[in-house]
Amino acid sequence: MTRPSSAHGYRSRAARLLGRPLTLGDLTLRNRIAMAAVTRRFSPGGVPGEDVAAYYARRAAGGAGLIVTEGTYIGRDAAAAYDRVPHFHGERALAGWARVAERVHEAGGRIMPQLWHTGVVRTDTVPPLGVPAEGPSGIGLDGRPHGRAMTLDDIDAVVEAFAEAAATAERIGFDGVELHGAHGYLIDAFLWHGTNTRGDAYGGDHASRARFAAEVVAAVRAAVSPGFPVVLRLSQWKTDHYDARLAENPAELEHLLAPLAAAGVDAFHASTRRYWLPEFDGSDLNLAGWAKKLTGKPSITVGSVGLDQQFAGAPGRTQRSGVTGIDPLLDRLERDEFDVVAVARALVADPEWPAKALTGRLDEAVPYDAARLDALV
Repeated sequence: MTRPSSAHGYRSRAARLLGRPLTLGDLTLRNRIAMAAVTRRFSPGGVPGEDVAAYYARRAAGGAGLIVTEGTYIGRDAAAAYDRVPHFHGERALAGWARVAERVHEAGGRIMPQLWHTGVVRTDTVPPLGVPAEGPSGIGLDGRPHGRAMTLDDIDAVVEAFAEAAATAERIGFDGVELHGAHGYLIDAFLWHGTNTRGDAYGGDHASRARFAAEVVAAVRAAVSPGFPVVLRLSQWKTDHYDARLAENPAELEHLLAPLAAAGVDAFHASTRRYWLPEFDGSDLNLAGWAKKLTGKPSITVGSVGLDQQFAGAPGRTQRSGVTGIDPLLDRLERDEFDVVAVARALVADPEWPAKALTGRLDEAVPYDAARLDALV
């Protein structure tokens, strides 16, 4: 582990920077550490059970200021791509999620569901069978034909499904919502030129490709209370396509993000594989830093936080990782580059990672091992 020059100085610095409250709308987070969404696939039939509730409650009890749940499917048949992933629709699934939110609140945390439509990543082998993948242009992430292009009626229906899920989240006790607009899934597929070749108002230049996402955000914003936070997750990279880019420079990124900020995004969660890498030439800012600079909105950074191995793909592909210090992260936080630090695999490995980070005890953190993905611990 990287050791600071003064253990006491590190502890006070970490507590000062990570331990600050943050207000998003009507929501106040107790600190700047969030749990990033990690797909777990422990919800048979799409229903999260008591084991899922206990899993998230342990992370809240361990000090995370915000829990973002694993991706959870909105009420659209084509939204699903993986088995045993929870739904965010249907009486039994929603009852399970209400219990999750209750347990997290009892542990002192705050929680948002990540609302998800997988778009062109869907395969025909996942229930409901016979439902093709849907995306902006019927093109998969590899550039080959896949699924079908969405009609205007399809677009309207999906926008409505996102809004309904967000309203439901507020009704059953969640503290905000995160819209999954990253990694090549549906919202991101509209943003990316590689999967969006439409010739109508939803395709073309950056601002036009942002129209679908902006309509989702606006509909969600209208469906919930004014102070209910709406977070949007975005990324340059796509699932198994790590060199893909939405924007080659800050101006292009601004054309994408400005309509989303105007539509009602309260914070941008910028998914990167390594938080310390600059996003564009000529600046040290990472993607979260640019999102904040260009929109004026709070931002969340993520990417191999607390790990001594660089992110090499999906979580299960990095089999083991030791623990490392977070001084470079604190440097960026102190510069106000971003506002919240999201942690994924390190928090899967150790529910108490936030408390240990806040008190300078990361040398006691449990190292990440992919075997921990085999159970909810």
